[in-house]
Amino acid sequence: MPNPPFDDIAETVSTQDASLHRVLVIGGGAAGLHLTSLLGASSWVRRRASITLLDRLRVHVWKPLLHEIASGTMDSETDSLELIAHARRRHYRYRIGEMIGLNRAKQQVYVAASVDEDGQTVIPPRVLGYDTLVIAVGSISNDFGTPGVAENAIALDTLDQAARFNRRLINACLRANAQYEPLRPGQLHCAIIGAGATGVELAAELHMAMRDLASYNLDRIDFDMYIKIDLIEAAPRILPALPERIATATADVLRRLGVTMRTGTKVMEVRPGEVVLDTGEVVPAEMIVWAAGIKAPDFLREIDGLESDRLNRLVVRPDTLQTTRDPNIFAIGDCADCVLPGTDKPLPPRAQTARQQADYMVKAIKARLRGVPLPVFKYRDFGSLVSLGEYATLGVILNDLKLEGLFARLAYRSLHQMHLRALHGTFKVALDDIARVITRRTEPRIKLH
Repeated sequence: MPNPPFDDIAETVSTQDASLHRVLVIGGGAAGLHLTSLLGASSWVRRRASITLLDRLRVHVWKPLLHEIASGTMDSETDSLELIAHARRRHYRYRIGEMIGLNRAKQQVYVAASVDEDGQTVIPPRVLGYDTLVIAVGSISNDFGTPGVAENAIALDTLDQAARFNRRLINACLRANAQYEPLRPGQLHCAIIGAGATGVELAAELHMAMRDLASYNLDRIDFDMYIKIDLIEAAPRILPALPERIATATADVLRRLGVTMRTGTKVMEVRPGEVVLDTGEVVPAEMIVWAAGIKAPDFLREIDGLESDRLNRLVVRPDTLQTTRDPNIFAIGDCADCVLPGTDKPLPPRAQTARQQADYMVKAIKARLRGVPLPVFKYRDFGSLVSLGEYATLGVILNDLKLEGLFARLAYRSLHQMHLRALHGTFKVALDDIARVITRRTEPRIKLH
């Protein structure tokens, strides 16, 4: 842990009233920003606590929608949230930076210096103090040590990565349309490694987006002939974490779209323009996406003695979400290993898990402010939904109720709507929805730049 560089740095979070309880939330993703927004919206909490959000990014986008940004079917410029402005509206402090260390004895978090694209320091290293620390840093892609992934594949962990893939997609289509020579092997092919929810949803969105691109004067390419999408999964079937009936129905839709699905197949290496499989087969692909697994950020591995699992997730008590070795530190969302009684696996890394844990943390923090025992966290599985763009939405909700078509699509969209209402309130979300309906009548179906 990087203690020495921070020894002489004074604590940089101060409050106007030293009697205020310091609540520090690390991570402005689905769980952390949801929690911070609800705390900031409560005048009762603000009178008793200072609320601070630390995140290394300045813009928030709901992570389950990153595949839509990658395909171009969603414009990040209109569907993202500026954290600086949001902090002002919801009455919390926003600090830009990345957590890199922890001192539990002093109740301090170490924050790395923030630098711009030219390498200039914007904000120097800092130390932030806390009384209650909530770690909600989410997850990142896990390449399992596969050679060539970092250099030759794009993950979809951040807005920048999704936007970079989208630019690569558009440039690939423009390049193919302008060239006179025949397309080379693998050109306009996309290999998606990992057939979880992100992988299968991206495959469907790409199928639609690349054909929509053809309608914008890209008339020299027969997209139906040359576009190919390969979905590669090490498990015996796609969507291994979801019920088999959803996986079977999803596979039928993808098969009709012409998506090639290779299950029970491991990737041994990713090279420039090709993927090497354990069978020895080489899959040529101009665009390669890695969506094969997740882990918590590496800095969480046994940070200052906190218990973590093999995926770097902080182990928490299932009844209170407190870390097992420090009652003042909580972990929620994808970076938390929460195994409920009677089960043997942690809660799945889903949006509903993050939302329920964030909602619980509001109650837990209010209990800490009152000085009363924490409530018991209760998780309810509302089911699973998979959106294949305009082709289909499939799912199972509540007590094994099968859902398809319009009702499934509305249920899928409601998850995002609940997140937005927590961030902005119902009135603003309603106005934004009206504006979006109007503007989309005059805008292209996909982002073209």
